Amino acid sequence: MKISTKGRYALRLMLDLAINNTGEFIPLKLVSERQDISVKYLEQIITVLVKAGYVRGLRGSKGGYKLAGKPEDYTVGMILRLTEGSLAPVACLEGDTNYCERADECITLGLWKELYEAINNVVDNTTLADLIERYNDKIGNDYCI
Repeated sequence: MKISTKGRYALRLMLDLAINNTGEFIPLKLVSERQDISVKYLEQIITVLVKAGYVRGLRGSKGGYKLAGKPEDYTVGMILRLTEGSLAPVACLEGDTNYCERADECITLGLWKELYEAINNVVDNTTLADLIERYNDKIGNDYCI
């Protein structure tokens, strides 16, 4: 499994909005400058985040974006699944039912299930608030989000 730039940038965008939250809407151009991500690409990502209700937007001269909820309300898993889809390491684990005709005899299926559970455990138990804490521990050092 490989997380695409869309998933990584969505997480960085959400984290940037959380770290720089003053209660005001943040222009996408500022996020673009801080994160070194093109505004065009951020516009594509923000549309998905707004549609899902994770972010609120406001048009106009005082416009921009801010989180719709608190940082502790958003897990990394929520953000990645929204932008990436399934995080399953193999196709046969993507749905609720495994339709693979070899599932009963598959020696490696248990390994893939363990890996999938480990991935889910990490991303579903890490919130934006946790990442903000990591960020705050790094202030003054070289860091990036």
